[in-house]
Amino acid sequence: MKDPILDRTPQIHPYPETTMFGAVEQAKNTYPKAIAYDFQGKLTNYTEFVKLIENAARGFLKHGIKKGDRVTICMPNTPQGVICLYALNRIGAVANMVHPLSAQKNITFYLDFSQSKMILTMDMFYEKVKAAVDESNTNARIIVARIQDELPLPLGVIYRFAKNSKNMKFPDRKGDILWTDLVKSGRDEKLPAIEYNENQTAVILYSGGTSGKQKGICLSDKNFNALGMQISEICGVNLNDKCKFLSVMPIFHGFGLGIGIHTILINGARCILVPQFTTDTYAKTVIKKRPNFIAGVPTLYQALFETDRFRGQDLSFLVGVFSGGDALSPELKKRADKFLRDHNADIQIREGYGLTECVTASCVTPVDRAKVGSIGLPLRDTVYKIVEPGTFEEKKLGEHGEIILTGPTLMLGYLNNEEETAQTLRTDENGVKWLFTGDMGYMDEDGFVYFKQRIKRMIVTSGYNVYPSRVEEVIDKCPDVNYCCVIGVKDHYKMQKIRAYIVLNEGVPETAGEKEKIKEFCKPYLDRYEWPKEIEFRDELPKTLVGKVAYHTLEEEAEQNG
Repeated sequence: MKDPILDRTPQIHPYPETTMFGAVEQAKNTYPKAIAYDFQGKLTNYTEFVKLIENAARGFLKHGIKKGDRVTICMPNTPQGVICLYALNRIGAVANMVHPLSAQKNITFYLDFSQSKMILTMDMFYEKVKAAVDESNTNARIIVARIQDELPLPLGVIYRFAKNSKNMKFPDRKGDILWTDLVKSGRDEKLPAIEYNENQTAVILYSGGTSGKQKGICLSDKNFNALGMQISEICGVNLNDKCKFLSVMPIFHGFGLGIGIHTILINGARCILVPQFTTDTYAKTVIKKRPNFIAGVPTLYQALFETDRFRGQDLSFLVGVFSGGDALSPELKKRADKFLRDHNADIQIREGYGLTECVTASCVTPVDRAKVGSIGLPLRDTVYKIVEPGTFEEKKLGEHGEIILTGPTLMLGYLNNEEETAQTLRTDENGVKWLFTGDMGYMDEDGFVYFKQRIKRMIVTSGYNVYPSRVEEVIDKCPDVNYCCVIGVKDHYKMQKIRAYIVLNEGVPETAGEKEKIKEFCKPYLDRYEWPKEIEFRDELPKTLVGKVAYHTLEEEAEQNG
């Protein structure tokens, strides 16, 4: 007889049959005067928020965007980015979410891959995005947002003066438009009825998937709404209009968008939007705004504990502190829990585990329990199994195997990649669809899950996934490089930093100048977090019996040498 934990089958609860916008509108109907978001001190309530969304939706209709069209959002955490997301959703269009610090050539890729008709970005990124559009095949129109348009009056005036914004000629290309003008342009447009289809893509997020190659992950309204309900149940308190969440994780990331924005907004709580931050400003924001919930990657918490900003501060207003994006070491968890106790927060830091293929977290440490090294228990309606890698053959409790999961947040699939979708989403003999994570772990007798290692080759730096093969491909294009190998090495702050071992072509000198030359070569092709932080030249690299570079040997060497 199978253990009942492993023999569980999904018990699906009913989820609201509405869109992401529809769920936010329901929150507005419940809490019309509650604050939806706080941006640099400017407060916007739910009634105003929904009106802004609908005005922007009309603007998109006026400019030819219709159901099924894709629009890229290349923004930090600002009101325009959030409003744009829901405005597109209101008319059935698809939000293609990308990092605003993406390299120019990567933005071109995202535009072409998604076939986006427009792209929203900040004025500070306009020139880069314009160059990316010029190289793309889409002829996408650029919508330019300005930070000062969303600042409270005193700050907005100061910002304009400091940046000399009156003289900024953005946008300066025919067909491009200011965000404020787009919003005003659709006053006479009639909004269509809201149409819900649980198998329709609402958002595209990007990840290396389970094989390490760049993929667009198609996620539905149901995926996000189900996540919002799941997370609200495990918060430890009733998530409502009295709650505040520090939304610092970026909106182009499943963690930031799924939990930091959508979960909060469909429950009537307040998002404190933080477009960019340093450890010092983050600490000051926590003290000033007194959020009830904060979330971040282990790197963030590592840095926070080293600042003096919290000395003597009472943090009893915190009721939920969550860590995700990378494994939280037992040592860091101990430090975090002690830090919270020492500052009058009677809670523990709670680790989450998940993939963008299921939006974000699907397994979280319970509010009142924890086991050393465990990533917690699966969320409602989500079932985990441990299997022989690549099969449905279940392992016994305590035995290591591949982590697979099923539930209401599983992606629809990878954009334009049926083969990889079929490898990652597989249906068992009972007709249940499972996500094969490519991660190894085990489960104990109480149902707690333990993540041990990744099957796929990947570096996690400051919470971002970096795939060595992608970085190697770029470095190998450099005319001075013969071949290379990229690995992640331990780093006190980032958890891992990127190191490249490079064999140069004959006659190329191994100098500091050559290292800088290679780094500069990489910048147009790689996002900032993918740049190699260290370069080490070698006469040759270790090889396997079949002639491949033995990256494991280099990893072991780096581990031994510290």
